[in-house]
Amino acid sequence: MASSFRKKELDKKKDQKRKEKQRRKEERKADGSKSFDDMIAYVDENGLITNTPPDPDKKMKVDLDDIMVSTPKKEEETVLIGRVEHYNPDKGYGFIKKQSGLEKYFFHFRNAPANIAEGNKVTFELERGERGMTAVNIILTT
Repeated sequence: MASSFRKKELDKKKDQKRKEKQRRKEERKADGSKSFDDMIAYVDENGLITNTPPDPDKKMKVDLDDIMVSTPKKEEETVLIGRVEHYNPDKGYGFIKKQSGLEKYFFHFRNAPANIAEGNKVTFELERGERGMTAVNIILTT
């Protein structure tokens, strides 16, 4: 018995909400509020918002080949200068610290001269490796 009373109560509340929604809808129509078409805004050729649609005669022709879809490549130095900060000849790898910054780059003995040692000044190029940028084409400088 109690459950049917609860169900009747819930149905009564739903019915009240539906009637309230219908009443508000009719009020909006009676007030003459704007329709969706009145709310649409357009952007003119100068980038200003307006309520008039654009003139099709003023439409510009755009060549699709002129549109660039990528970001331009960042111009970087091709040959960098640095100092060998760490080198382990037994394991065959080391790190070069760039002279004009704090960045350190890994290098493998195959990309370095045979007589390389810690503290040597070098010029080098960068190449993307498995774990980030690595120094390649390492040349000792004086």
